[in-house]
Amino acid sequence: MKNALKYFNLGIVLCVILFASIPIQAQQFNSDNYLSKPHGVATIILTYGERNSMLMNTFSLFPRWEFTAAVYIYNNDDDPSTDDGYSTSFYFKYMIYENEAKTGGWAFKGGTGLDPGLLDAQDRVNDGFQSFWVNSPITLAFFNNTLSWDIMPGASVTENYGSEDKTAWAFTYATRLAYYPFSPEWSIVGEITGSEGDLDVPAEYRTGLRWEPSQYSVFAITYDHEFEGGTKGAGWEVGVMLFTPPFAKL
Repeated sequence: MKNALKYFNLGIVLCVILFASIPIQAQQFNSDNYLSKPHGVATIILTYGERNSMLMNTFSLFPRWEFTAAVYIYNNDDDPSTDDGYSTSFYFKYMIYENEAKTGGWAFKGGTGLDPGLLDAQDRVNDGFQSFWVNSPITLAFFNNTLSWDIMPGASVTENYGSEDKTAWAFTYATRLAYYPFSPEWSIVGEITGSEGDLDVPAEYRTGLRWEPSQYSVFAITYDHEFEGGTKGAGWEVGVMLFTPPFAKL
């Protein structure tokens, strides 16, 4: 069943990339921006990568609010014909402030389950859903909007963590720069993520290209690696984000 979901995920991503007639946005980055989608919009996010693949759905049920459910499928042995488990994540996002130009702002997020990049390999499946976290995305724009900077400090607590079944606390961090050298459609993106504390995960960097042909979609291809030693990180990933018309309203 899990293998079937993995290949279904990959098939959808490849089909969208090859045949989509509307624009798309990929969101395999750990960092987030301040923005909540317009009221009623639903977002479907698919990524396929060397370390993990993801299926994520986000619903803007109320103005300024988003509610998200995600499933991560792991591939720790570099064998695409097998999988090494999965975990889930549920969280909310509230947009606190947006500037008049709609190029920057501030939001608050919280939920349960962690992105696999913020848990050690042996604990991603066992402990991912025992984690509770908060963070606060801040977005700043510079140089006539050719440079966008996302800053996302946060904190997490994981119950029954590791072999000692202890309660583990951590400070989490993620920051992302997007540079638009020619137009708002194409950007070069760089990101740094990690955590400090009982959940001490080595910092990783991620870099890639993002194509935003319209407000309805975005494509991205990225490469992720640890700064020092250890495993190579998430490796290569390809992703796509699709936005629906505003139908999911409460």
